[in-house]
Amino acid sequence: METKAPQDLKTRTSDFALRIVRLYSSLPKSTEAQTLGKQVLRSGTSVGAQYREGNRAKSDPDIVNKFESVLQELDETDFWLDLLVRAEIVPAKKLEPLIKETNELIAIFTAIVTTIKKRMKRK
Repeated sequence: METKAPQDLKTRTSDFALRIVRLYSSLPKSTEAQTLGKQVLRSGTSVGAQYREGNRAKSDPDIVNKFESVLQELDETDFWLDLLVRAEIVPAKKLEPLIKETNELIAIFTAIVTTIKKRMKRK
């Protein structure tokens, strides 16, 4: 990986976590909103931490393992965001940018994992 890309993803995943924290803080205090909010808070803030672990990995298989964990957390975050909209707790328009970022990060990490797996097969 280039030196610039990890720094960009480090910042991007950290910013993503901050956006998730702000979303949680803005949710209504109803039981439903808080329950779903805690789920999205957990999965969404885990993305950056998992990314950092993967960035420190010692081998390609370890990187793949960590980044697949990132993908699991992103997919779970996407689920909870969708549920917040479908349960009419948060308007779709408000979450649109966050859902878009979630899907962009999924695409990025999928590409990274695919590239590393191809490299591993060539070895």
